[in-house]
Amino acid sequence: MASHRVKGRKLSRYKDQRTALLRGLVAELIIHEKITTTLAKAKETRVVAEKLITHGKKGNLHHRRLAMAQLPRKRVVEKVFDDVAVRYAARAGGYTRIIKLGPRLGDAAEMAVIELV
Repeated sequence: MASHRVKGRKLSRYKDQRTALLRGLVAELIIHEKITTTLAKAKETRVVAEKLITHGKKGNLHHRRLAMAQLPRKRVVEKVFDDVAVRYAARAGGYTRIIKLGPRLGDAAEMAVIELV
């Protein structure tokens, strides 16, 4: 049972592993604009990706450095600032969509597709 004011999911990982996992998922989401993963990972990826895109929309040097601190892959951050942010300039949040796929055959984990709208 969850307590009040507890954000995020642990995803059965230590903090450094969880951070690395989410950075990788967000990078792949930005590059391919659509990935398939578990529902819990998709929901956590959405949080990080939307913050990154919001940094891209603001577009100044400070936000570029914040984005690089959040996701230190220059090519991905450049794509966010040059392509993705321009696409969502008129949109006030909600840059991703999660579509449930049903259980995975191996372990019955709930699967989902997360994509940029």
